[in-house]
Amino acid sequence: MSRTILVTGGAGYIGSHTCKALARAGYTPVTYDSLTRGFRHAVRFGPLVVGDIGDRAALDAALIEHKPSAILHFAAMAYVGESVIDPLRYYRNNTAGALVLIEAALAAGIDKLVFSSTCATYGVPNVLPIDEDTPQVPINPYGRSKRMVEQMLQDVGAATPLRSVALRYFNACGTDPEGEIGENHDPETHLLPLAINAALGLGPALQVNGNDYPTPDGTCIRDYIHVADLADAHVRALAYLENGGTTTALNLGTGAGFSIREILRAVEAVLGVPVPHQFGPRRPGDPPSLVALAEKARDVLGWQPKHSDIETIVRTAAAWAQRQHNQGA
Repeated sequence: MSRTILVTGGAGYIGSHTCKALARAGYTPVTYDSLTRGFRHAVRFGPLVVGDIGDRAALDAALIEHKPSAILHFAAMAYVGESVIDPLRYYRNNTAGALVLIEAALAAGIDKLVFSSTCATYGVPNVLPIDEDTPQVPINPYGRSKRMVEQMLQDVGAATPLRSVALRYFNACGTDPEGEIGENHDPETHLLPLAINAALGLGPALQVNGNDYPTPDGTCIRDYIHVADLADAHVRALAYLENGGTTTALNLGTGAGFSIREILRAVEAVLGVPVPHQFGPRRPGDPPSLVALAEKARDVLGWQPKHSDIETIVRTAAAWAQRQHNQGA
């Protein structure tokens, strides 16, 4: 079996961390990325093919040249607010792009695909924590675009040899503990890097989207999972498929929820300085609380988060932010 893996979106945040985990596990990750939102400098662990996920000819050429045995699919747009403003862009890139990729994979005889899905497919759950049988009723175009891909994979899996694992992860955060790669978004919308930059004086005061949610302190509650743990889960999902595993979907989270106010206190505790912040209106499409039940990932993949305590998450993210600032100085 080939140890070459095509990683769409491998120049992005989670994709690049997973490429490192793949390389460490003895695979050759081939990044396929348009670099529209990914970064060339993040591709450090295997070849880079620059191409769009919707370009069938470019995909076919990459598959013919590199002959991967499986695909890890990260390439997607992931801004909830943007998806509400420009839904067609999300359906074109996330949903239609995945369709093109699936067709290319089948034409190349590839029968294993790990899909980067999201807890946004659940919408506003009636019961917490959320398990994989919780109804998927997404409330924004981003979540719906991902839910559609999951449905495609289930239907295609029933009709063809393609087997897949959809990994529904909760709030990705933190950076590579060894400092080789980190989190870069343009624009940056993730809570933790924005809070850290505000605390270190590297960015403006943090704008908190809403403090009137039906939660104990009025701010959103999320399940924060370290990106290194997400990367490990993808490698394990690949091994599961290599060993004959059937199509499935798995939550990736810790089972513990933290409000935005609690995250700000954790940042202040680690850095020893306050996080300048102000409250604004809610962001369209944000549910009040999302917390995972991830026992299925443990049972199916043997996966357990190892880096997802809040102190490690904040410490690694802060080290990356400071390093980026020093290099740019």
